[in-house]
Amino acid sequence: MNLVTMLMVCGSVVVVVLMLLIKLFVKNANLINYNMKKNFKHLVVIGHPDQKSFCYNGIFKTIVRQLSRNNEVFEVIDVYEDKLHRNRDELIKEYKRLVTWSTHIYFVSPVWWFRLTPKMETFFDEVLTPGFAYNFIPLFGKYSYPKPKLSDKKVRTYITHGAPMLPVVTLYLNSVKLRLVMGVYTFVFGWNLNRWFKTKQFWSVPFVDAKKRAKYLRVVNNDIKRDLA
Repeated sequence: MNLVTMLMVCGSVVVVVLMLLIKLFVKNANLINYNMKKNFKHLVVIGHPDQKSFCYNGIFKTIVRQLSRNNEVFEVIDVYEDKLHRNRDELIKEYKRLVTWSTHIYFVSPVWWFRLTPKMETFFDEVLTPGFAYNFIPLFGKYSYPKPKLSDKKVRTYITHGAPMLPVVTLYLNSVKLRLVMGVYTFVFGWNLNRWFKTKQFWSVPFVDAKKRAKYLRVVNNDIKRDLA
């Protein structure tokens, strides 16, 4: 066997070995991704009392439908169905367990008087409490800062407005979203630009046509698909 032939044979063997190694690497990578995906645990928190509303019958059901289609593990907290209030100690304890258990959390609520619904706000007050969701770390004097304890959670939020976008984001300085992201989420979930972009607002919901509502739901559907990819 001459030198050229030997080099060709060796080259062919090297190519075959490399192809096998690449195939093995891709297979293991897919297996790792699959196993990571199987560790997803989704918590959907719905904050609307009317099950015929767009929040409930549209957004909430779109999330649940997509999770079910993909055989995902998920739990639902319906703060109105559960009749949440500040004295429901056992219920609040169970909510905290579900928050701890979850890897992904979805909040769905309309805006009432420039805040989320009363029971969704009660959820924030009674579940995302100091010691559980965050701690205050002293700086100096009377100053301290909140250190989040739930920063490992992936969070998406969908809030619906009766108002159009222009007056809310200009005259009212986008105060609903600003207060929610900066005043709640940064305390418990941490500083992350995604908190802002993953908090989505749908405008003029009672007044838009079916085509516009369908467009809103496509946004939700595509978000969930991205989360599961």
